[in-house]
Amino acid sequence: MSRLGPVITLAAGAVLAAGLGVASITATPAADTTTAATEDNPAAEGSAAKENTAQPSPSPAESEEKRIEKADYAGRVKGNGALIAISIRDGKAIGYFCDGTTESWFKGTQSADEVSLKGLGAGKVTAALGGGRAKGWVSVGGKKWSFVAPTAEKPSGLYRASAIVRGAQFRAGWIRVKNPNGGYTTVGAANEGGSPVPVPELNGEQPTAPLTVGDTTIYPKDVDGFIEEMQ
Repeated sequence: MSRLGPVITLAAGAVLAAGLGVASITATPAADTTTAATEDNPAAEGSAAKENTAQPSPSPAESEEKRIEKADYAGRVKGNGALIAISIRDGKAIGYFCDGTTESWFKGTQSADEVSLKGLGAGKVTAALGGGRAKGWVSVGGKKWSFVAPTAEKPSGLYRASAIVRGAQFRAGWIRVKNPNGGYTTVGAANEGGSPVPVPELNGEQPTAPLTVGDTTIYPKDVDGFIEEMQ
């Protein structure tokens, strides 16, 4: 399977990459208000030394604690009926947004209690992590929505499949979310040769069970099976 960058199946066409401009800012040094040490004020020297003592850098162990080894979130996007999933493995993160027609993949990193992902063009996901959920914003196609995605336990979560079907590259993605009153909601989208096609239905009991598309058998994978390919 080849690396898959972020995809929005709004229409087949060319992808334009946006440039990133960096603005330079010149900071004016703050005035030095440290009291000078004199023979009449010897205590000031000790005070100044204490204030200027550099704080120790975080140890490797502390840095490791900020990186999440494994986490999965899946939930509903407010305002448009879409689902969103975010998965983190050893600080690397991917995300997927899908409403059944429009889809977008994202990738990025997790740091401390937040995650930041980028997709096609201005597509973006930012979320705060904590309390067993990811809460934030997703931008797709120039529109922006909020979401709350609780921790996902299988069979909830993110799934993906890729294969050559009828001589063209076939790709599909699914998000599966548990309903508050029981059962699951699954939303997905697929494209073949860059054009949208009907997405096959995941096996409700075993989402990674093989599926048939045309005369080809495809094998959906959970996030552990493809996250490295997305980076």
